[in-house]
Amino acid sequence: MIGIISSSRYKINRKLLKKSIENLMLEKGIGENNNINVVFVGKIKMKEIVKKYKKEDEALPVLTFKYDEQQSDGKFLGEIILCYPQVLLLAAERNKLVNDTILKLVEHGLKNLTI
Repeated sequence: MIGIISSSRYKINRKLLKKSIENLMLEKGIGENNNINVVFVGKIKMKEIVKKYKKEDEALPVLTFKYDEQQSDGKFLGEIILCYPQVLLLAAERNKLVNDTILKLVEHGLKNLTI
């Protein structure tokens, strides 16, 4: 199961994103019984999280928290936190679509969850 947590002010196609992440997880050999949350936050919130856990004073585009906990419906691998304003900047800098940039960052986060 993939949980997508976001404010309504962020333009996210949840259905497309969820399906794309499911395909990415299958492609990477991460089983169907593994659960993750993808959380979209703003720049201020991301800076707070990074400062608390990494002792850095910047808004990173992606941050991953690995939990690896067993639940009744499978294993909860963890959370991938994306800073939506940073995602937009990266997409513009790289001349890529926002959805493609989100998927690249989620792929990076998945790699960190499964190491």
